[in-house]
Amino acid sequence: MTTNTDMQEQKPESAPELSHLNQQGEANMVDVTEKAMTSRTATAQGFIKMNRATFELITTGKHKKGDVFAVARIAGIQAAKKCSDLIPLCHPLMLTKVQVDFTLDSENSQVQVNSLCRLTGQTGVEMEALTAVAIACLTLFDMCKAADPAMKISGIEVLTKEGGKSGHWQKPSA
Repeated sequence: MTTNTDMQEQKPESAPELSHLNQQGEANMVDVTEKAMTSRTATAQGFIKMNRATFELITTGKHKKGDVFAVARIAGIQAAKKCSDLIPLCHPLMLTKVQVDFTLDSENSQVQVNSLCRLTGQTGVEMEALTAVAIACLTLFDMCKAADPAMKISGIEVLTKEGGKSGHWQKPSA
């Protein structure tokens, strides 16, 4: 068993501090009381790949469950608003904008899911953007699993974040 002392001794000197751990290494909600209220935005993306027949079914609107994109969009927006209920140490946030969009890639039979979350507050919205993408992808999976149980969700990641003390960050290009 690894102890907190062992983990501290193994930590490289250049490793960033984990903000959700207190001095004793215990889970801890970050205190943002003294942080400035700033405009904060985050974007994220993810992908769901499926077989050609399923892709055609949902892109032509012939799926018997109806408009799967409308349902997935609402699910993603709702998930972003409920992020702090799902991830224990996330702060409950008063989001002012949540957007979920889909880009269809017929060549690869996949859907790219993008989200944008925005607010004026004391903490970032990366987790909300990631949660929106993840739940939108899972909703597409749920609605299409009877037609294609082998779908694959991948590449869920933050693309950009803006605001707060650290300013603007963008995912480095590959």
